[in-house]
Amino acid sequence: MVSDDVLQMNRIDKSFFGVKILDSVTFQVRRGEVHALVGENGAGKSSLMKILMGIYTSDRGEIILDGQRVAFHHPREAIAHGVSMIHQELMPVMDMEVAENIFLGREIAARQAGLLGLVNKKEQRLQTAKLFAKMGISIDPKRLMRSLSVAQMQLVEIVKALSLSAKVVIMDEPTSAITDKEVDTLFDQIAKLKAQGVAIIYISHKIDEIFKIADRITVLRDGQLIATEDAASLNKDRLITMMVGREIKEFYPKETVQPGEVVLQVKELSQKGKFHDISFSVRRGEIVGIAGLVGAGRSELVECIFGITRPTSGAVLLDGKKASIRHPKDAIRSRMALVTEDRKLTGLNLKASVEHNISLVGIQSLSKYGIINTRKEAAVTEEYIRRMRIKVFSRKSMVNALSGGNQQKVVLSKWLLTEPEIIILDEPTRGIDVGAKRDIYLFMGELAKAGKAILMISSEIPELMGLSDRILVMAAGRLAGELERKDFSQENIMRLASKFEANKDE
Repeated sequence: MVSDDVLQMNRIDKSFFGVKILDSVTFQVRRGEVHALVGENGAGKSSLMKILMGIYTSDRGEIILDGQRVAFHHPREAIAHGVSMIHQELMPVMDMEVAENIFLGREIAARQAGLLGLVNKKEQRLQTAKLFAKMGISIDPKRLMRSLSVAQMQLVEIVKALSLSAKVVIMDEPTSAITDKEVDTLFDQIAKLKAQGVAIIYISHKIDEIFKIADRITVLRDGQLIATEDAASLNKDRLITMMVGREIKEFYPKETVQPGEVVLQVKELSQKGKFHDISFSVRRGEIVGIAGLVGAGRSELVECIFGITRPTSGAVLLDGKKASIRHPKDAIRSRMALVTEDRKLTGLNLKASVEHNISLVGIQSLSKYGIINTRKEAAVTEEYIRRMRIKVFSRKSMVNALSGGNQQKVVLSKWLLTEPEIIILDEPTRGIDVGAKRDIYLFMGELAKAGKAILMISSEIPELMGLSDRILVMAAGRLAGELERKDFSQENIMRLASKFEANKDE
């Protein structure tokens, strides 16, 4: 590995409204290395990278790229100088094609007679198909972005960034919505980029992933540089302690709960083109995980159970009785809750306060004759802020100002206010830091002890194995198998997850 620095960010300061979010941070990246940038939400990682990309302007400090001092005022300038970024928050143009999103801002012009200045959509689709083939991705370049899943959108963003031929590539939570198979493909691409001398700045909350790919690790906490060390000199426990400022004894706390009676039963449930003949049950006090690759039908299954979509055939039973769930309102009345995969798109009202978001679903319990009891609303909001350890200035704070972990706690609070007996969690810790993750894990244990039935989708296999009593594995829209806790292993889960791939039921 060439040891000279391609990037130096020296003594970077940044404040917003008098609050310092970066305090004299120095960060250096070598050519041909993967440099992990880690810390809890709010540590300053994304802010530092936004300064590099020209999204924010630093208050003090300097940036040296390839030996030249630079100061970008727009991402276009950063890209022109060979710096590209995969953002944590996806920003696709939903009503444009996949290929149009890949080439947005650098469209391929049509040069045939009479078409000068227009976009050559055919060539863009062809180039996109070639980029996808290199990554082993099966997405039609002509599809509209809004027709893709969150995981597929993430893959498109990754391909877009890698297609820019950059000398520095920033990856902010690039694997937050993709499964192990896609992660391995991404890591193969990263290895090729390293061999070409490209520097990768890798931001992730997935500790195991960081140790698998990083050469060096820089830790930020509360806007300050804690340390930069070789990955080989650290272990998981020490890294977490550096990140959170305290020792965490057990990352996946598993409560021992004796499961009660079956509360949710799914019988031969099918939805044409999505999933087929799914049967399983969940008991009180039990956490049942659902594993599977992208496209396995996991989210589609739980959305159908919750009444967002309708099944082609089959039944859902609650407490042994066939349920008629034709709309999410029916599911809520049946004491069910669904924390969706994308908290910003479907979980929160980003233009409203923390208080409004927490009371949104359970507003009827806070109202009389259509009038909200604002005193009661304030009291329950304060209770959940305390109970869920939500870091917020006040209950009136706008929810879009919160970190990802605190936003997710608001989503959980919103549903818990309805006092559900069945809680469905779709990627509950996607894109949140280790401290917030553990808070959610602990709270899941409390819910299980209280007799709640929990169904959890996760693309993080260690998370599934750490928290679940049983794991259902889906593959190509079918239930490929069920594993008891004694049989949990990454190998067993991936073996089942790869089953039926070539024979997806239509």
